[in-house]
Amino acid sequence: MKEVKIESTLFVFESLKETPEAIQKLMHKAIEARDNAYAPYSRFHVGTALLLDNGEIISGSNQENASYPSGLCAERTAIFYAGAKYPKAKVLKMAISAASQNQKTDKPIPPCGACRQSIAEYEIKQEKPIEIYFMGETGSVMKSSSLANLLPFSFDASNL
Repeated sequence: MKEVKIESTLFVFESLKETPEAIQKLMHKAIEARDNAYAPYSRFHVGTALLLDNGEIISGSNQENASYPSGLCAERTAIFYAGAKYPKAKVLKMAISAASQNQKTDKPIPPCGACRQSIAEYEIKQEKPIEIYFMGETGSVMKSSSLANLLPFSFDASNL
C-alpha cells in the first residue's frame, strides 16, 4: 500500500474589507443575489456572482422546491446561466455568500459537492482556473485560486 497526501492552499481574509476592491464589489453582487434567494424550506440563502472575461457580472441565488432535488443552488444557477448566455466567455472569479435564517453564519461556507463538480466542468472546459471567494453572512472570506483546491479528485471526461 502507498500513502498519497493531498494538500490544498487557501487564503483567509479576516473580513470582506481586507479583500481587493474588485472582490468587495463582486461579493456585494453575491450578497444582493443572496437576498433574492427562494429558500422557504431550508431558510438557507445563498448568492453567487461571477466575473466573466468579457466584463459581465452574472449572479444567481438558490431556488428551492418542495421536491428538494428539483431546486438549484446559487453557484449552479449562476454558472449555467453564464454558460447559456455567454458560451465563449471564461469565468475569472466567483464570489459566494450564504446566510441562514436559523442561525448566525459567520464562517466561510464553500460550495456543496454538486456545485464543486459543476464548477470543475467549467474550469476544465475553459482551461483556466476560477478564483473562488466564499463567506458566510459576516466574518472572514476564504479564497481558493482554483476549484482543484476544493475538489482535488474531480470526475471529468477522461473518466468516461
